[in-house]
Amino acid sequence: MSKGADIELVGVTKRYGAALAVDDIALKIPAGTYCCLLGPSGCGKTTTLRMIAGHESVSEGNIRLGAAVVTDLPPAKRGTAMMFQSYALFPHLDIVDNVAFSLKMKGADKAGRRARALEMLKLVQMDHLADRRPAQLSGGQQQRVALARALITDPQVLLLDEPLSALDPFLKIRVRQELKKLQLQLGISFIHVTHSQEEAMALSDLVVVMNGGRIEQAAAPREVFNRPATAFVARFMGDHNVLTGRVTEVTADSVRFEVPGGASFVAPAASLAGPTEPGAPIAIAVRTDRVRLADTAPAGCGLTGLVQNIEYHGQKVQLALAAPGVEEFAVQVPETAFFEKPLSVGDAVPLAWTAQDVHILRPPAA
Repeated sequence: MSKGADIELVGVTKRYGAALAVDDIALKIPAGTYCCLLGPSGCGKTTTLRMIAGHESVSEGNIRLGAAVVTDLPPAKRGTAMMFQSYALFPHLDIVDNVAFSLKMKGADKAGRRARALEMLKLVQMDHLADRRPAQLSGGQQQRVALARALITDPQVLLLDEPLSALDPFLKIRVRQELKKLQLQLGISFIHVTHSQEEAMALSDLVVVMNGGRIEQAAAPREVFNRPATAFVARFMGDHNVLTGRVTEVTADSVRFEVPGGASFVAPAASLAGPTEPGAPIAIAVRTDRVRLADTAPAGCGLTGLVQNIEYHGQKVQLALAAPGVEEFAVQVPETAFFEKPLSVGDAVPLAWTAQDVHILRPPAA
């Protein structure tokens, strides 16, 4: 198999007894892609990664790497390598022997495997610490060693299980920059499991948002953020307000709907995924930074909410508000604008947005 193969999951399902962990997912990851599997705990992302690696069996469906079906192949025969969350370094071996271990298992001679291990350590900028033991390294340094050990087998795909979760916030930013640089340098696909939206947005060419064992959306980061497919994606990615209700009127240009509290809102008909009619359920998303404080709340594209909470975030101030029929609503106000006219908890605040800032969401799967 050539380097840089596409990865495709075709109707992949994973059951543990009666429990359904991954539910009939279909996904194609083009060669040379940095892909993040993103979602909350228990959504099926790590199980999916482990099935690609061969560390979990597939209950139904197939996994392809290039032209080859690898569903039933053992991990060592797939052309993939996995970097585990725990790093799993051998404490009694020095760094060179840790990295060279898989080559030793394949019968490579000592001089050859150690020379190759030093090449890999140089790639991750750890060759100067080659004679140390894992206990003498920081968490970030151990992670680089684990990365070098995974790459020494020359995989077509590198699989990473929450590789940044044990690092402090400052180191996370530095290491994720190094990961992206390394992926571009190697030209192979990285598939990276994370529950961090920020991490996925910063690293990915392709973000795959999972929920309940299903894929809610798979798209480029900007597409996922600006055009979330479902209410789950909009809420999970953050910085979106979601309004749900029932359609009351449909025209050539717009859709009007009502929320349970009786308030009525308008969305552009052009953003509808398909035909709809009065009485049908509908959900829309409006980014929190597209909502502005107003003198009055315009009909259809605004509301008046009571301030519930105020958080200072440096460049912006985030307001959490409540309104009839709206569970929660947030607004990002530029720092300067907020402190020119500061607000307090309990204040009634008119809010406004434009119809162009409204995105109609896909109904949840049955």
